[in-house]
Amino acid sequence: MGRDVPALVFTREDRRRYRSKMQQCLDALAQMLREERFESERPQVGLEIELNLVDDRAEPAMCNVDVLEAIADPAWSTELGRFNLEINVPPRRLTAGGPDAWEQEIRAALNHAEQRAASVGAHLIMVGVLPTLRQENVGAAALSENPRYHLLNDQIFAARGEDLHIEIDGPDRLRTYADTITPEAACTSTQFHLQVSPAEFADYWNAAQAIAGVQVALAANSPFLFGKELWHETRIPLFEQATDTRPEEIKVQGVRPRVWFGERWITSVFDLFEENLRYFPALLPICDEQDPAETLDRGDIPELGELTLHNGTIYRWNRPVYAVTHDTPHLRVENRVLPAGPTVADTLANGAFYYGLTRALVEEERPVWSRMSFSAAEDNLHSAARHGMDAPLYWPGMGEVPVPELVLRRLLPLAHRGLELSGMDDAWREPLLGVIEQRCVTARNGAVWQKEVFHRLLAAGHGGRHEALRRMTALYTDYMHLNAPVHTWPVD
Repeated sequence: MGRDVPALVFTREDRRRYRSKMQQCLDALAQMLREERFESERPQVGLEIELNLVDDRAEPAMCNVDVLEAIADPAWSTELGRFNLEINVPPRRLTAGGPDAWEQEIRAALNHAEQRAASVGAHLIMVGVLPTLRQENVGAAALSENPRYHLLNDQIFAARGEDLHIEIDGPDRLRTYADTITPEAACTSTQFHLQVSPAEFADYWNAAQAIAGVQVALAANSPFLFGKELWHETRIPLFEQATDTRPEEIKVQGVRPRVWFGERWITSVFDLFEENLRYFPALLPICDEQDPAETLDRGDIPELGELTLHNGTIYRWNRPVYAVTHDTPHLRVENRVLPAGPTVADTLANGAFYYGLTRALVEEERPVWSRMSFSAAEDNLHSAARHGMDAPLYWPGMGEVPVPELVLRRLLPLAHRGLELSGMDDAWREPLLGVIEQRCVTARNGAVWQKEVFHRLLAAGHGGRHEALRRMTALYTDYMHLNAPVHTWPVD
């Protein structure tokens, strides 16, 4: 959930002062790490889900402010586009109450929001990219009213000095330009949070990076954009291109993109925050009054406002998070690679696989990141985004292997072990990871279902491409509410 900011015009002095405050924050973080000031005894997990709004015909509904007013719950907030919302599910211990309790809590929140949204003529849909979204739906008028988004838009284009170029090849080809960042609003995701100790942060971040491609292949749910059939998880290349502050000349000089996989395995969370300062100029150079060094000297915990605001404008697929809760600081890995949906059941299965597999990989005597190049992990992510369940992925000791074989033979047993180590018994693990198993057995995820139903409807001649996408999206919404895992959805 992004931090709200006021509408401002920035000066050179603002940027100089911000850079100085960023360094002070970094120094304070280093001191806190040395002095072991972080909460790590009762780690929690968290979940954010971004959703799209549609009308009764499954077309985009530009009314997030009206829907938020109708929901009237602080857990909900706007996102970049007027057709987006986000829910921040309260954090919990991984095994607190069991998965059923978490599923009931999430479904109750979503059902309440759906009822309230319907009162203003809108409906919620969890999907990576809304299939009925047209390019004309993501112009300047689609930008949410929050000043944060307008500031980001202005600063990104000031840095670029030219329009965004979006270019994605799949079964169809997309070539277009944009003069705002609102195409990014097409990307709606599920974000899993995992609180970890500073000592273990690097291991968990490295593990999350190593499995990012596998996660995307299993859960791909974004095959359409602006009426074109592109990658199985088109959200990945779209997000990379729609927030790029670099014109072509800067790209070839090796300047890092703001949507970034990274370039190396790390040894400390400090590595990532240091890279933020070293590689990325501030987009929102807003300074707090708090002096982090003075705050530490008097025994209090600094908010590190400049560090966290800057971190929120660098879109790592696994992002480090520093936060202070009840005057106690903690660290989290925010896993951002997965699309939203298709159902709550699918979402919790994806979470169980992620939490279990990272735990097991961290516990291994010889870590996977010591046997796998960082570039191989990045290649896996883009191969998975392009090809989904059909992607060949590299894994140490197996070479390039099909996703179902890799998961069934190697990774699913590890995920079971990791959840067991976390205190989750068979009765809880089996239903959750059974969803992942059956996705592999059937080779079916959200992207596969969307593509098959779209082509069936198109061949049936009920109208053109958009009508087929509209009908498919309406069916998708109906099945989403039934909450049966997507691999069980019919296509006829």
